Amino acid sequence: MAIRITCINKSGGYHQDPHHAIDNLGWTNEATGKTGKNTRLQIYDWMKTENGTAYVLDRAGNKAYVGTREHSNGTKFVQTFADKVWTDNLLSLPECN
Repeated sequence: MAIRITCINKSGGYHQDPHHAIDNLGWTNEATGKTGKNTRLQIYDWMKTENGTAYVLDRAGNKAYVGTREHSNGTKFVQTFADKVWTDNLLSLPECN
């Protein structure tokens, strides 16, 4: 199953980097119309254990896929990548309601 990430919620306070500040990600399955919102760790685990695929569309309609990462201190997070380069597409999404 593939989902398109449509929005994020960030937590306050200090974080190792801005991607660690993402608490929740809103998504839609464009094939079924189903929508939802899950924590960063739920999305991370779904991608790792169930081979889930997630992506973001930029304003021009270009797709950037979401990958799983782990900081050296053990923090698990997700981040987009395009052309084999980690990018910040998730951070530019609007806040979820």
